[in-house]
Amino acid sequence: MTDKYAVIGNPIAHSKSPIIHAEFAKQTNQDISYEAVLAPLNSFEMKVRELIELGYKGANVTVPFKFEAFAIVLPSSRALDAGAVNMLRFLDTEIRGDNTDGLGLVRDIKQNLGVNIANKRILLLGAGGAAEGVLHPLLEESPALLVIANRTLEKASSMQKKVELKNEHRTYLLNAQAFDDLAHQQFDIVINATSTGLTDTALPIPSSIFAEGCLAYELMYGRETPFMAQARAAGAQVSDGLGMLVEQAAEAFFIWRGVRPQTAPVIAMLRNN
Repeated sequence: MTDKYAVIGNPIAHSKSPIIHAEFAKQTNQDISYEAVLAPLNSFEMKVRELIELGYKGANVTVPFKFEAFAIVLPSSRALDAGAVNMLRFLDTEIRGDNTDGLGLVRDIKQNLGVNIANKRILLLGAGGAAEGVLHPLLEESPALLVIANRTLEKASSMQKKVELKNEHRTYLLNAQAFDDLAHQQFDIVINATSTGLTDTALPIPSSIFAEGCLAYELMYGRETPFMAQARAAGAQVSDGLGMLVEQAAEAFFIWRGVRPQTAPVIAMLRNN
């Protein structure tokens, strides 16, 4: 019998997740179906309950429901760290939630792009949900320094304080700064976790932040953003978030099915289409 899965979002028609999971299923001989499901903005939980009633085994969660998903699940430690959920498992008596976004980012950077994170100076741009989702997995890679920079320093400082309170017995080299503080600093990895790519808005950051050999990573995928163009002009190695999308999906697939698919051929297929 075919096991049913879905990705829930609003909007959702653009999602590549059904293509990705269909490729994973083909690779691993798993009998599953996977579809994109549109949830009304005020009815996310109702849509989840509806899928459970229809016999679905699990779902991915995308914008704008990752925080709402967190509120209705038994969260994993990764979900607790992120404060958000991007995948659900429907068990007999409970909904379990996890967050595979940060792991997907780390795997894409290390395995697909061949860039080590340990002992590197990292700049994380933004202090919203996307930044929260990747912060802890990045810190677990032991960078030399991680700076969270945001338009409003207060939000970046709040992220820093949450990490410090949760990790009283472990010291991370973590700083919160405003964009204005970035002059005269350079970083080995710069990650754009802001939403500026959606609006084609340039960030108020100096091009001098990109050190020689720097990796500039845009969490968005499918378009050249102003951040990517600025980084390219500054001589940085540039990547969008397509690899992260596939890697986070692969981790969700592994949790659901117990088999780990190969991601490289799926990333190549999506880039060539």
